[in-house]
Amino acid sequence: MKRTVALAAALAFCSTAAFADDKPTADESAKIKDAVAAWGCEGGSYEKETEGSGVYEAEDVKCKSGQYDFRLDKDFKVFVITKD
Repeated sequence: MKRTVALAAALAFCSTAAFADDKPTADESAKIKDAVAAWGCEGGSYEKETEGSGVYEAEDVKCKSGQYDFRLDKDFKVFVITKD
């Protein structure tokens, strides 16, 4: 039983570690920049998740009230903002 649980945990860890983020295209980056600017923020680095979820990330974005990370859906709508 312990061996089965350990194997399942190892497989789960390995399968998630295989995913990495990609750089978005120039068009995607422009749309991310526009979405971030609509919140009164600018800058940061942009990534596109490769899991096929269509999620984009804008990290280390500078706003008047501090630095934040943004997560955007496939339609470039912000759905999560976290203080960095």
